[in-house]
Amino acid sequence: MDFSLPDDHRMTRDAVRAFAEAEIEPIAQEIEDEKRFPAEIFDQLADIDVMGVPIDEDFGGLGGGQLLYALVVEELGRVSGSVGLSYAAHVSLGSKPLDMFGTAEQKRRWLRPLATGEHMGAWALTEPESGSDASDMDTTAERDGDEWVLDGTKQFITNANVAGSVLVKAVTDPTAGYGGITTFIVDPAEDDGFEIANVWDKMGLNASPTCEIHLDDVRLADDRVLGEPGDGWKQTMKTLTGGRISIAALSVGIAQGSFDVATEYAQEREQFGQPISEFDAIRDKLVGMDRKIERARLLTHKAASTYDNGEEAVRISSMAKWDASEAAREVSNEAVQTLGGYGYTTEFAPQRHLADAKLMEIGEGTSEIQQLVIGRQLGL
Repeated sequence: MDFSLPDDHRMTRDAVRAFAEAEIEPIAQEIEDEKRFPAEIFDQLADIDVMGVPIDEDFGGLGGGQLLYALVVEELGRVSGSVGLSYAAHVSLGSKPLDMFGTAEQKRRWLRPLATGEHMGAWALTEPESGSDASDMDTTAERDGDEWVLDGTKQFITNANVAGSVLVKAVTDPTAGYGGITTFIVDPAEDDGFEIANVWDKMGLNASPTCEIHLDDVRLADDRVLGEPGDGWKQTMKTLTGGRISIAALSVGIAQGSFDVATEYAQEREQFGQPISEFDAIRDKLVGMDRKIERARLLTHKAASTYDNGEEAVRISSMAKWDASEAAREVSNEAVQTLGGYGYTTEFAPQRHLADAKLMEIGEGTSEIQQLVIGRQLGL
């Protein structure tokens, strides 16, 4: 497989890298400390036309594929895990399902403002009691005349308090198992009964809001159903395949950001009359970090290319997500160690990357769930 990038992909990656270094990196620690969602950064991302990279051009997107999108996620994650996470949730979870499953009218009404960056998107699947079994949900949508009435609680929902639309999963037929779950399009600003109950303080990624949502008698017309009633779980499985590639790409970015800082520091920091990069212990750390990043990046690009080719990508996306998320944690930890005491201070980014990296092993399915998915794909 040829892993060289097409010229247009390389140009977009380089443009996003330049933007990230100029506009995001200088404020990355500040927004984390302030726990502030940087709306101005996403306005600027809209200005450079990357808020809808894999979305159909007819509905405001760039018309690129999963590989191009993964490159953008990586570059954002390299300087700020929070910006990368909110961006990834907006595109792969809040926007892409509308692109894949929405009607033309739904795409005009809901997808276009997401793809152009007018609105942020969110996706509400997880519930307080569901854990790794996301299909075990208590949120319900019942018919009342010509309306659906939604009630329930959703937990750990990225972007919910800044979103223009939220895709909510609810049980519409309790007797139908997986076939009884439906996706609804909710407007947080206009739909009565939608409430942000909590915005969580977290170990990391605090500039990316993580919310608890309460749905109390939220009434929606049939045009708010995405696809058909009962299609929600099939949509979820397809969405998560792409979402895991997103997290893999974000993980690679986090790892690369830590490696860059550690390498620069090791080449400049002198002890016993020479740069510490010349000591075997430090050099071996950096070499091991580079190996892990390159391996994770290749897996991520293979998963994205497989997805773009229309091939079955469940196994390879889970493998990429699992490997890259572990690499992000391990590389960030080694970067902190390389910097020593300085690595533990907020003057340097690896401490932030290390805190951010841990979620990569949890969100979009834990590492343990990725192993289960891969085993099933292998028939084990």
